[in-house]
Amino acid sequence: MISIYLIGIVILAYLFGSIPSAVWFGEAFYGVDVREYGSGNAGATNTFRVLGKRAGSIVMFVDIFKGWTATNLPFLLDSTIVGIPSSVQFVNFQLALGVIAVLGHLFPIFAGFRGGKGVATLFGMVIAIHPEAALCCVSVFLLTLIITHYVSLSSILAGFTFPFSIAFIFHTSVPAVLLYGIAICALILVTHQKNIERLLKGHESKIYLFKKKKD
Repeated sequence: MISIYLIGIVILAYLFGSIPSAVWFGEAFYGVDVREYGSGNAGATNTFRVLGKRAGSIVMFVDIFKGWTATNLPFLLDSTIVGIPSSVQFVNFQLALGVIAVLGHLFPIFAGFRGGKGVATLFGMVIAIHPEAALCCVSVFLLTLIITHYVSLSSILAGFTFPFSIAFIFHTSVPAVLLYGIAICALILVTHQKNIERLLKGHESKIYLFKKKKD
């Protein structure tokens, strides 16, 4: 029999993921719905593009926190339900709740089910599951962004870094984590189809971390 507490945690994970930080922050402080500009996505990248670095950074950290929080919700449940921390059963529960939070970000109930691409929320999930692999991902992301100035390309390469690092560097013993890593790659490719098309055509917009684009 499914515990009422487990059902509640699943709903809570979705609600955490559904917090439309880009939409709420843009409307509250700028009077702008970021979904009506730029790429049309309610995520950190489009917030950077439409509202600038300060707004984008705030939205990014909130979205990361959403994924991290949802993935750590099993700590609130009894070990007889989710297993002891770090066990395969516990990690599987973490993965399930993290995925639910990402779905909440993609299809937020608080914003008409029009969300972002879920990269920052996925990253929060990765931090909760495997901090060392998360460090590898953020290193690849930053290096790629500094060199190319393409957030989309940086996100794609960082996403592919996760399954590679846990398989060949950290040698994970939890099969579901590797499957999750592969699923991340698939999800990122699906949600970045238009970005990939623009990258191939040379039309993708750039973001400069340390200097403004020259005219």
